[in-house]
Amino acid sequence: MNIHYISNQELDIDTVKIILHENYQLALSEESKRNITSCRDYLDAKMSESEEPIYGINTGFGSLYDRTISKNNLGILQKNLVMSHACGTGEEVPLDVVKLMIFLKVQSLSYGNSGVQLYTVERLIEFYNKDILPQIFQLGSLGASGDLAPLAHLALPLIGMGKVYFEGELYEAEDINKKFGWEPIVLQSKEGLALLNGTQFMAAYGTYLLIEAKKYIFLADFIGAISLDAYDGRIEPFHPKVHEIRPHKGQIDTAKNIRDILEGSEIINQTKVHVQDPYSFRCIPQVHGATKDALDYVQKVFETEINSATDNPNIFPEDDLIISAGNFHGQPLAIALDFFSIAMAELGNISERRIFRLISGKRDLPSFLVKEPGLNSGFMIPQYTAASIVSQNKQLAVPASTDSISSSQGQEDHVSMGANAATKAYRVMENIKRILAIELFNGAQALDFRRPLKSSPVVEDFIVAFRRNVEFVTTDKLMHNEIEKSIAFLENSDVEDED
Repeated sequence: MNIHYISNQELDIDTVKIILHENYQLALSEESKRNITSCRDYLDAKMSESEEPIYGINTGFGSLYDRTISKNNLGILQKNLVMSHACGTGEEVPLDVVKLMIFLKVQSLSYGNSGVQLYTVERLIEFYNKDILPQIFQLGSLGASGDLAPLAHLALPLIGMGKVYFEGELYEAEDINKKFGWEPIVLQSKEGLALLNGTQFMAAYGTYLLIEAKKYIFLADFIGAISLDAYDGRIEPFHPKVHEIRPHKGQIDTAKNIRDILEGSEIINQTKVHVQDPYSFRCIPQVHGATKDALDYVQKVFETEINSATDNPNIFPEDDLIISAGNFHGQPLAIALDFFSIAMAELGNISERRIFRLISGKRDLPSFLVKEPGLNSGFMIPQYTAASIVSQNKQLAVPASTDSISSSQGQEDHVSMGANAATKAYRVMENIKRILAIELFNGAQALDFRRPLKSSPVVEDFIVAFRRNVEFVTTDKLMHNEIEKSIAFLENSDVEDED
């Protein structure tokens, strides 16, 4: 059994991917246990010796910060906080993202700046390791004060409330606690606030999306190369000299990818009649490359975030400080998630333009990529579908981070809307999978009209695997089924850029 020890050692996206995909169990390092325990001990001592108001610990929350809470009600205050803030609604958060939320919440609490009980963090780890995943809803967070509503739903099962998924079924948390012999946790001062303040909803979505994007960005290059060859395109725009004089990293990497993918292709190396290709082919390095460069920035933001303590107040035992501040504010993530949506939407935009070219009846390809156009509509309508999805992505790429609605009687007067940016970005990513699958469906069909000429060995192997799932279309058939099979093929594909 593989175990990942939660510690101060910096996490990166690739490490998180390995932990998730290889089903690592989580455990706290001795260092993390000491950090958590020392902070809790400090806070208990502070509360016993001082009557000074400390936000969220012995006061109300938000605009109720000026209401002092007696010592014997501090636990009730924290339980009430979790219950009252569990106001999520709408569609459920995908369980892969929920699992990441638990992981990232544990990581954030492990630094010893949050004041939680060790027992609380260990229960969260039990949830993660046993795949007990709280039911969480997509709508409700403003992305400042952290992701209050979704994190409240994450925390409810700790106190025996809410619902959880376990082994594919939805259970009352109370029943799962009984099954494992767990007593509901009695929250201590500050704990509810530590669980609810934080950016783990936004951060989990962003981390999940970056893992997905790495695969599909390379697939965009690969499928674009297939379409280029199928369209009888030219390789000269991918020459390294072109990109050395405009040396954006993503552009250089993309051009190299296309050259490598098409190495040994009979089609790309044959004499061309046309002297120039449309932008959707010729400018693949510039467009795909810009997306890659944008996502490098997004990854940098999220790697900083998943190695951070993001609740409030922040506790510094060694300095005898408890500071109420704003590390829960999601603006860095909101902007990055909007950037993600814009960058990924452009991959779909240019992909659909290549689809449009492939069905246009030019370059010795039949109209709509079918042998008897007229009698058969062929690939006419898959392009409509791709165009519809591209249009939706353009709508989803409108920034959420430029919006703010004052809340909590004006105390929380600027919010990031990063949670909405996160759920929009998720939909954009799902749409990109569909668009690229439709391009592959078209590109493979067009490539077969180039026979007996062959593309490169790596492309031909890929097409052989694709044809085991999706057959050449001779006459009209139910195209929805073929598109769904193409989507499934990409989802199950392990093609990925290793650089």
